[in-house]
Amino acid sequence: MITAYGPTLGRAQLRSEPEDFRVVEELGFVPSGSGEHYLLQVRKRGWTTPAVARLLAERCGVPSRQVAYAGLKDRHAETTQWLSLQLPGQDLPLTPGPLAEGVELLAIERNARKLRHAALRANRFALTLRAVDAPRRAVERRLYAIAQRGIPNYFGPQRFGRSGDNFEQARAWLLAGAPVRDRTLRGLLLSAVRSELFNRVLARRVVAGTWDLLLPGERAMLDGRGSHFAVAELDAALERRLRRGELHPSGPLAGQSDPADAPAAGVAALEQAVLAEEADMVAALQRRGLRAERRALRVMPRQLCWHWPATDRLVLCFALPPGAYATTLIAELFDTESVPVHQAASAEGSGTLCGGAQ
Repeated sequence: MITAYGPTLGRAQLRSEPEDFRVVEELGFVPSGSGEHYLLQVRKRGWTTPAVARLLAERCGVPSRQVAYAGLKDRHAETTQWLSLQLPGQDLPLTPGPLAEGVELLAIERNARKLRHAALRANRFALTLRAVDAPRRAVERRLYAIAQRGIPNYFGPQRFGRSGDNFEQARAWLLAGAPVRDRTLRGLLLSAVRSELFNRVLARRVVAGTWDLLLPGERAMLDGRGSHFAVAELDAALERRLRRGELHPSGPLAGQSDPADAPAAGVAALEQAVLAEEADMVAALQRRGLRAERRALRVMPRQLCWHWPATDRLVLCFALPPGAYATTLIAELFDTESVPVHQAASAEGSGTLCGGAQ
């Protein structure tokens, strides 16, 4: 990953224990209060999201296809998320409380529809970094800059599989005919291809210093939404909206494209040059019927704040829109590693609550 703010400032340990990586989903709607779907807020530790979905299906005696969720959450973390369970004409046979070791049901709401992938407003993070070996003042200067300017909206390493080889697996499947029978895995591989190509375009914009600028021919994306529009030329109003984080430049999620939604001028030339490096893979996505989409090149961490509970321990709190990765923010600060917490010795120091910009 090519960072936007220069070399990392030092090293730190992330995910020394699951509680060091806390995530809470925020719904983007108010449950209707009635209907055949139950919305279940679950806190999990040491479980994948699909495993929790299977647990709920088993407890309620329904097929797994009747359980839905808005997004996948990491296993090695403490995450609070919503799932929906369809039970037409039935009462939910669950009450708030522990469901299994590491899984707790927190809240239950009725809703008219199942939970969909676009149903979240944000993911709220509280991350603890241990054994921080970096100048504190430099770290805080960079955090202030990130709060004002944002970060490149890279897809994180989670998108590319445990071994980071989903893109190459996809190449073997799409171009060499290696069989992939699992439907879910096929979807993950296709997603990895689009994510990798997007990241390459974004990296090219980071190198050019234009990842947070609107260029002539740009498709400007509205913050927190999938809609975008053409930028023929810049004016003062667009510049103000860009600085406020209301608009972002966008990049391609490759597939069958509509010329009306494509960028123009130099932006188009850059994207076409990057995608041409993997023309066979782009063609394979198109044959599979995937429609081209756009994704913001920049993301603004909201309510970014921090404090130092110890001289070498940093706690970061912020919110990101669905589809953005907390690890991308961390990569602008530190080289990280995960180790057992008992190996991460830390001297106690003064702590200042929320020293960051709101």
